[in-house]
Amino acid sequence: MVEVWPVILSGGAGERLWPLSRKLYPKQFQALTSDLSLFQECALRVGPDFGYHQPVIVCNDDHRFIAAEQLRLIGIEPATILLEPVSRNTAPAIAAAAEWIAQTDSDAVLAVFPSDHMIPDGAALRESLAEGAHLAAQGSIVALCVEPDSPHTGYGYIECGEASNEAGSTFPIRRFTEKPDQATAQKFLRQGDHRWNAGIFVFGARTLKEELGCFETEILTGINSAVAGAERDLDFLRLDGDAFATCPSISIDYAVMERTDKAMAVALDAGWHDVGSWSALWDVAPKDASGNATIGDVVLENVRDSYVRSESGLIAATGVEGLVVVATKDATYISRRDNADAARAVVRILKEGARDELITHTRQYRPWGFFETLGEGPGFQVKHLCLNPGGKISLQKHMHRSEHWVAVSGNAKVTCDGSEFTLNGNESTYIPRGAVHRLENVGDEPLSIVEVQTGDELREDDIERFEDLYRRN
Repeated sequence: MVEVWPVILSGGAGERLWPLSRKLYPKQFQALTSDLSLFQECALRVGPDFGYHQPVIVCNDDHRFIAAEQLRLIGIEPATILLEPVSRNTAPAIAAAAEWIAQTDSDAVLAVFPSDHMIPDGAALRESLAEGAHLAAQGSIVALCVEPDSPHTGYGYIECGEASNEAGSTFPIRRFTEKPDQATAQKFLRQGDHRWNAGIFVFGARTLKEELGCFETEILTGINSAVAGAERDLDFLRLDGDAFATCPSISIDYAVMERTDKAMAVALDAGWHDVGSWSALWDVAPKDASGNATIGDVVLENVRDSYVRSESGLIAATGVEGLVVVATKDATYISRRDNADAARAVVRILKEGARDELITHTRQYRPWGFFETLGEGPGFQVKHLCLNPGGKISLQKHMHRSEHWVAVSGNAKVTCDGSEFTLNGNESTYIPRGAVHRLENVGDEPLSIVEVQTGDELREDDIERFEDLYRRN
């Protein structure tokens, strides 16, 4: 059996799933279809328990602590987490992972996964990966493909030749088509020789580098320098920014798959879905007798074929059909369910207005845990802070606000202008404006703090750091 290195690409904005998916906490890190995030489910499907190497994660700087924490929660230790300095699409990201792995294992076979897909049948996926790895070890570059059940216009298609094995599961690739129009997709479905491109690729590191040398020398040169100049930062590896930026922004499909003569396809029959929109989530969600998918506190009367999700508070609806209704603590989105791209129009308007609701949730994650805004008004803001065991905020001061901390549960160590003291449940303390301070969880359980800020300016950038465990500026 060929031993495979999983590579998980955790980029992407997920704009069609706003307001749940946002820039600093996009869809791949959201629990959309189970209690785990799509990213966590992806990592578990190809974890070391199934004989795979520890995964290599590629993500951007904003999401590094989220990715690391979500892996920790499911007990998976990555081989490394590569940080992209800038977004350059999938080809440079995959090339960076291949170069890093090749330095350890020059004969390595990689399996590359988007982190935001739903694949319920992990065993079937692993069977297809084993077949793909066998072909990759012989020099092929393999794309996993899915038998279409509808003329979907949101997926790429692969035109396959005659099956090359008795099981009818491997095919030479004739052509790639990126997201066809409705008429073309219907023609592909009638012809029967086109399959959906699942975006999962299997290849040898050496083979990929050879093909990049033929087709995209700028990527090969830039990535070699980016990995050679990478710097370790805690549990992360920061690729050299100047070198990485020289790479063109191009997908692996365009850079290699559409140009190589080594492309093969392997069938994937594992319930694959690219859950990229609210209508796609309705497709895969459990439904009641009226065709409604509901999540959270929802009451419906005379409602049909709708997706209704509440992350905060009650949603009640009556006499409607075919809707998407999604409510978070700070935004509510309503649209026709059959308009999968409608959220993008809203996102465009939010960008023009520079709205915070596009960037962050009321709950914001930090390397030490999270904070959540509970309320605010003129001159005050109330937050809930939750610090993981061992977590500590930076040694810092604020010029425009004072803070009152009330410990709800857990054991804290507080530093304030050089003095240190403990803070336990139902105890409080005051941090004056300008005081150099720090909060640390010294217990074995999460530390829960209610923070009341008062001052003339209450902004997240009102901070001067003196020491930081997580090397933030």
